[in-house]
Amino acid sequence: MKKKFNYISIAVILALSILLIAISPLIYPSRYIKDKLNKNLTYEIAKVIEVNSEVLNPDPNLASVEVGYQDVTIEILKGKYAGQKFKIRNGVSRIYNIKVKPGMEVVAGIYTDQGKISQVAIYSHKRSQVSYSLIVIFCIVMLLVGRFKGFKSLVALFFTGVTVIYLMIPLIFRGINPILAAVVTAILTTTAMMILIGDSKKKIYSAAIGAVLGVVVAGLISYTAGQLAHLSGITMENAESIMYIAEKSSMKVDGLMFASILIASLGAIMDMAMTIASSIFEIHAANPNQSETQLFKAGMNVGRDVIGTMANTLILAFAGSSLTLLILLIASKMPYAQVSNLDVINTELIQGLSGSIGIILTVPITSFITAIIIKKEKGKEKIH
Repeated sequence: MKKKFNYISIAVILALSILLIAISPLIYPSRYIKDKLNKNLTYEIAKVIEVNSEVLNPDPNLASVEVGYQDVTIEILKGKYAGQKFKIRNGVSRIYNIKVKPGMEVVAGIYTDQGKISQVAIYSHKRSQVSYSLIVIFCIVMLLVGRFKGFKSLVALFFTGVTVIYLMIPLIFRGINPILAAVVTAILTTTAMMILIGDSKKKIYSAAIGAVLGVVVAGLISYTAGQLAHLSGITMENAESIMYIAEKSSMKVDGLMFASILIASLGAIMDMAMTIASSIFEIHAANPNQSETQLFKAGMNVGRDVIGTMANTLILAFAGSSLTLLILLIASKMPYAQVSNLDVINTELIQGLSGSIGIILTVPITSFITAIIIKKEKGKEKIH
């Protein structure tokens, strides 16, 4: 029966993923996006045929970097311009350090004017094959170590990605409040994850409810703190491009920052909820006579051992993503009054701390819910 439930769950989650992909254009058809950020620029894969000449010198401050230029011949490999060759100058600077060799594949930016090519430039190295290789290695490792549970985790991960890309983002484009879209996404992904990795209905209910409530708490705290700090999300990275997209669609910028907090903290909160629920169920299995209060205390004891590392993980994740910002701030030697009130600093702090508070509060929430569900079910069994 358990194996049959697993197969049915996997089939349902995969079918729902396909359904979300199919209905995504109905939620927000691509024709509603009025135009691209730059409709006169396209990117295609190209191959470096020959390096005709180059003038490159070591950077005086970075020994491993060369700067200068290369005169190269490239051939477009894909798209409407496939087969066409261009002789271009590739500027190699400290920031855009794209040094090429013959046979190397690159991404070329093709600028057009009234339908004709006006300029071709090397945009970046082709890096996608490295990412694809890591994805394959990740899947293989997951299957080798996790076996069937690893496969279920991959299905859950696939569903999470599909839900974010094909449901949450189209809903945001359509004009739905980003926080509401993130909450819907959190509920769907949490439920799917718990169904796939949980081994009993009661444990699934306990962990799912605890995780969803933990995420909602994190969202409420971040939203309240953001309002008090006068942060709307407009100050976040890529804000200028986001504002431009908002002008060309129905997207609401307000709430984007808080939606990102919900999604960023979801994984850690789900982990915490399942850890607490599983621990309490194991404790109850070892001693079924324990009361609700005893089970709640047991869950809290387990949670206290975990919250330090879990909250630290989330804080470090946000700190890691802002490492360059921290370096710039320290190097600039800004006055404390200026640094402590910067919008970017407060945005990062609210993101990290709100998610961490959500993780911490998931412990008592999940412990309480799990204890209630276990004893409630036991009471029903006695009655029958």
